[in-house]
Amino acid sequence: MAFNLSRRLVAEALGTAILVATVVGSGIMAAKLTNDVALALLANTIATGAILVVLITILGPISGAHFNPAVTMVFALRRQIGVQAALLYVVAQLGGGIAGSFLAHAMFELPIIQFSTTVRTGSGQWLAEAVAAFGLVLTILAGLRARPKAVPWLVGLYITAAYWFTASTSFANPAVAIARAFSNTFSGIRPIDLPGFIIAELAGALLASVLVGWLLTEQEPVEHVLNKLKGAE
Repeated sequence: MAFNLSRRLVAEALGTAILVATVVGSGIMAAKLTNDVALALLANTIATGAILVVLITILGPISGAHFNPAVTMVFALRRQIGVQAALLYVVAQLGGGIAGSFLAHAMFELPIIQFSTTVRTGSGQWLAEAVAAFGLVLTILAGLRARPKAVPWLVGLYITAAYWFTASTSFANPAVAIARAFSNTFSGIRPIDLPGFIIAELAGALLASVLVGWLLTEQEPVEHVLNKLKGAE
């Protein structure tokens, strides 16, 4: 990449922090303005989808705009980022995400450090997170192949939809899940429920990476193979 590692790490931390601040902050605002849970979720959804378009557009050229350990893992496995850089990306994402929760609390004059008591567990929730992460990675990898400039919108629109078709409201991101455990608000998740979510997210991301690797590999026409064999004779 054109930018050095320190700038890329700052971009990842900043992007994840703003993403989490948006998720948590919009949830707090929605809960303050209405008692209608569906309306609150809609407000939370729109804010999250919108900020993803913005963040990926402005920070993508710097760091790739992963903001997600599952996405970084996939790019590392595809050898598009080095192992050491990938580990540092994850650290930056985790730190930025937690800072984002604290920032949201500060803006709404809530206790800065808190832990969620919202129960989010069970096979349906775990399957939903695997599906959410699978769809996210599928969207990113296939989008980069088909129309790279559209990726910010594709990701924003996918997450907007996934908020509503997944039982878990589509965390799809270990860093965001961990950060939300530090917020006992509308968007929170109990710390004890994190392992199931994280395992499901990583599994979904890996499955998508394998499938896309096969799906987007163009098969060489038989005529080309025969011509190569003839040329080798």
